Amino acid sequence: MVKDNRDRVRRVLALTLGLNLVVLCIKVVVGYITGSLSLLADALHSVTDSANNVLGLVTNHLATPQPDREHPYGHQKFDAIGALGIAAFLGMACFEIFSSAVERILTPGPKAVQISPGELWLLLLVLGINIFVAFYERKVGQRLGSSILVADAKHTMSDVWVTILVIAGLIAVWQGQVWHLPQLLWLDVVLAFPVALLVFKSGYEVLQENLPWLVDRMAVAPEAIHAVAMSVPGIINCHDIASRGVVGRQVFIEMHAIVDAPDVATAHKITEEVEARLEARFAPVRV
Repeated sequence: MVKDNRDRVRRVLALTLGLNLVVLCIKVVVGYITGSLSLLADALHSVTDSANNVLGLVTNHLATPQPDREHPYGHQKFDAIGALGIAAFLGMACFEIFSSAVERILTPGPKAVQISPGELWLLLLVLGINIFVAFYERKVGQRLGSSILVADAKHTMSDVWVTILVIAGLIAVWQGQVWHLPQLLWLDVVLAFPVALLVFKSGYEVLQENLPWLVDRMAVAPEAIHAVAMSVPGIINCHDIASRGVVGRQVFIEMHAIVDAPDVATAHKITEEVEARLEARFAPVRV
């Protein structure tokens, strides 16, 4: 039976939602105080973190792994749909970063940003919170097998790089004004492009991990399933083998098996052994 970890996932999402709201508030306040457009844009990017958590809470409520009459294979695809929603948010964030960087390049005479060491410390606190959330979500998501947590951790990690970009840009602008080096005023804009590529990469990885689950791509090669089944004494042949899902998350296997058994009870024992060996090899498995 598939273990239902939704309550634990829900607690993690609720915790990260609270932390992301704290991050969002700090960025907005510091952005308005300093007059930093890049920081305010980063705050808009952080809105997606909170939206992802809300989306995760909704899909987590729907994504029970246990089957019912209307969903004989369970509801786990809701989890993957939520992860695809995060991929969409990542795509929008990537576009936002690119467009903001281009706009700043085309706008002559960058506006002076007034920032103090105290405000920089606040941004470092934000960075620390983001790093904690990213690693915490990824660790728990991998342990619980939750794609929504792993995908959200990728998104939060992209926010870490954006925050690093903003801090570096603000420091560069500050130092450029102090030392009268106008070249430094554009450092944050130059760094925006590689960060946007990192955000895009995170979204692409989320798509790669979840599309196979949604489109029912083959999970295990039929030859591998055939080899496991034929290793069980009493199996004469197996054919019409099909599988779907994702190994490590949930795999569904269908096949026809021919057994050499004197009675029904023995046949059941043989097929149960096949299921046990498939479970040991490709867990979790439903045959």
